[in-house]
Amino acid sequence: MFGKILYISDSMAYVQNLAGSNVQADLMNMHVIFESNGERILGEITEVNSSEIKIRFLGEYQGNRFLNGVLRKPLLSSTIRIINGEELMALVGTYSENSFVLGQSAIYKNFTVCPSINDLFSNHLAIFGNTGSGKSCGVSRMVQNIFLNKFAKVKNANMFIFDAYGEYKNAFSSINTIDPEYNYKFITTNPKEATDVPLKIPVNLLKLDDYALLLQASKHTQLPILERTLKLSKIFATDSPESRKYKNHLIAKALLAVLFSSETTAQKKNEIFTIIEVCNTPEFNFDTTIQGLGYTRSFSECFEIDSNGYFGESVLITEYILKNINDEIENIVPDENAFYSLLDFSKALEFTLISEGFLHNDTLVDDASILKVRLATILHSEVGNYFDGTKHYTNTEFIDALKSFNGKKAQIININLEDVDDIYAKVIVKIMCKFLFDYSKSLEQRASIPFHLFLEEAHRYIQKDNDTFLLGYNIFDRIAKEGRKYGVILDIISQRPVEISDTVIAQCSNFLIFKMTHPLDIKYISEMLPNISADIIEKQKTLQPGTCVSFGSAFKIPMIVKMEMPNPMPYSSNCNVSSCWR
Repeated sequence: MFGKILYISDSMAYVQNLAGSNVQADLMNMHVIFESNGERILGEITEVNSSEIKIRFLGEYQGNRFLNGVLRKPLLSSTIRIINGEELMALVGTYSENSFVLGQSAIYKNFTVCPSINDLFSNHLAIFGNTGSGKSCGVSRMVQNIFLNKFAKVKNANMFIFDAYGEYKNAFSSINTIDPEYNYKFITTNPKEATDVPLKIPVNLLKLDDYALLLQASKHTQLPILERTLKLSKIFATDSPESRKYKNHLIAKALLAVLFSSETTAQKKNEIFTIIEVCNTPEFNFDTTIQGLGYTRSFSECFEIDSNGYFGESVLITEYILKNINDEIENIVPDENAFYSLLDFSKALEFTLISEGFLHNDTLVDDASILKVRLATILHSEVGNYFDGTKHYTNTEFIDALKSFNGKKAQIININLEDVDDIYAKVIVKIMCKFLFDYSKSLEQRASIPFHLFLEEAHRYIQKDNDTFLLGYNIFDRIAKEGRKYGVILDIISQRPVEISDTVIAQCSNFLIFKMTHPLDIKYISEMLPNISADIIEKQKTLQPGTCVSFGSAFKIPMIVKMEMPNPMPYSSNCNVSSCWR
């Protein structure tokens, strides 16, 4: 079948086809060995015609090891043969405690592709493909196979699946039937079953950056507003005498600023009443009794305008306000163990807006109004229920609680976001991933607790946002660049890679590419990934559902892998239109 080598180019050998047009076997994508003087060079058949066979060089064998890339070309006198079983095993891997079954080789029958767990899962992984190409089934089967490994238990795994459509519950809910030590936890925004855990994010763990994301801040001028609100939330949460004095101090300073402004008396009255309406205490409300010399007045009566156009009790109310000003209290240190709700945060925002520096600043008022409206929208929608302000958590306590289910360790934590709008779903995923990343960075032994973050429909979350402009970083970009050394690994799953952050894709070391046909996505992948060849691009265009091209650091050479159907299946099948119509 293989004749002599006709000629050799940089990456190809052109070999005489002795069988002509009578080639009996399908040679396309088969691997061959160029052998001479004890050297073995691996090649892949890329084209066959009646006169010649084109073979692309892939790498060489040194003993039992295969090394990617070719430094030396084969001699023209080399003998050429089909790869044997032993050589093929060096490519596809062997099933052991350090590997797992990914799927069957689509080229070689009875050969299983078994990548190293470390090589595949200690680096970021990208899984791309059209809708219906088998991504969800492929991910389900891959994770199931990890837990089905007969050589090793993975009881310390931490797989967080951010589920855009609630697809994976059926695939993993019975994972404990494999082993009683395996547990699955389903966290959802819409609990329906007794085992469902409602999504609750501790409000006290939210930092300035988290609030900026949650309230969709877009200007740097909004950050000081949120920063002061966060400080006041912690101070007011204790409801201590100092907290009450601090509120009175802020109100008093705001009222004094209005009283000594250049506005008309009527304008001052309206503004003062607006302040008291949104920020009030027992000492400052419309019915508060103000003690004069032998008489009393209510707070509102003090601002009645006399016939001369002035406040009738201006002296009395000014003295009362001054008594409540205490500049030393500005140095109060917030209690870091305080906990508060989003509603408390909203009230603190109102006090922030009457603080010195914000009052009468039209730009800040406009910026703050946007934040107020967005916060009110959250509080009056289901999104507000996802945030818990009833208890103080440390980050460690929260992560430990996430990993626990019914007093046992959960290896798969499925966070279902199908009922959440894209805007808030993205924020929730960013906040949760940031909590996990911060937790991992705090561990004394680096990367001792690896976290795998499976992001279904990753283009919903990992976008080219303005986070870097506003905050100085994007959490997914940061995890992509730094997460590997802390054991925080991204596993991104998407049908639209063109919409995903360039930085994240550039940091992925392994790829499972299912069938893709959109020209923009194909062009994007080919430009973003220097190690992807035109041959791989062509292969993935014609793949069957459930079959992918696998390449990267975990694979000796790019391989076409046919994955088994998962058991149980995820909720990702097509609608049975014919049955529904009948």
